[in-house]
Amino acid sequence: MDGFGSDFSAGGSGGKIDAGTIMEQVKVQIAVANAQELLQRMTDKCFKKCIGKPGSSLDNSEQKCIAMCMDRYMDAWNTVSRTYNSRLQRERARM
Repeated sequence: MDGFGSDFSAGGSGGKIDAGTIMEQVKVQIAVANAQELLQRMTDKCFKKCIGKPGSSLDNSEQKCIAMCMDRYMDAWNTVSRTYNSRLQRERARM
């Protein structure tokens, strides 16, 4: 998934690009970007919260703090995501 160039070449399809295939690939790209952003934000937040003095290794309390911080962050993200998706479904049902 390093780009769209090779995925959309005019190979066996006679030069036609399937819109459904494009949409699925775009959705995958968006999901990957969202996961990368989530991981980056979680890493930044938990590092700032848990690591006082960066060194060559983490002590036991830093390891526990990082693990708990990441768990809480993921729980909160999942809660927000579920709520957002259910709200979207309700809005679509009204239309």
